[in-house]
Amino acid sequence: SGLHFGEGSPGWNWRFKKTGPQAIGKSSGGWNTKIHMVAADARTAIAFALSPGHDHDAPHGRALLEELGPMPEGLPLLMDRAYEGNETRQLVLDLGMIPVVPPKSNRLYPWEYDRALYKKRNEIERLFRRLKGFRRIFSRFEKLDVVFLAFLCFALILEALRIA
Repeated sequence: SGLHFGEGSPGWNWRFKKTGPQAIGKSSGGWNTKIHMVAADARTAIAFALSPGHDHDAPHGRALLEELGPMPEGLPLLMDRAYEGNETRQLVLDLGMIPVVPPKSNRLYPWEYDRALYKKRNEIERLFRRLKGFRRIFSRFEKLDVVFLAFLCFALILEALRIA
């Protein structure tokens, strides 16, 4: 009724467990991970972080901006509409930057923004598209955040070195 000598699970399976933070959460598209990024241009990422798929973007974006600290006065910061909340826009202003983000359509008091400059935000979207060309990123092969972040760093270095 028991296992005889040499039967059962191999010993290599019990030596090491992968435990640690895993920014994986269920959203409408299934289990996924969000990458939040501050980038200087289409090839240069300044800072990035991970969050589970079900988390809202704005708190993670504010945390990234707070880590960066004050920037040169009057520098425009192009943001996605997910970051258009009052708290995020005020933080950008406090850091000395100009928020360039369109207001949501249901805002009672919409603000003006530089539409021509906002169109350059597609450069960052193209960076994300190129990152998703790395199979390990778009399918999230790695279980642990530390391994996923390491490969994300590797992919960003390759993108920065790629001659266009």
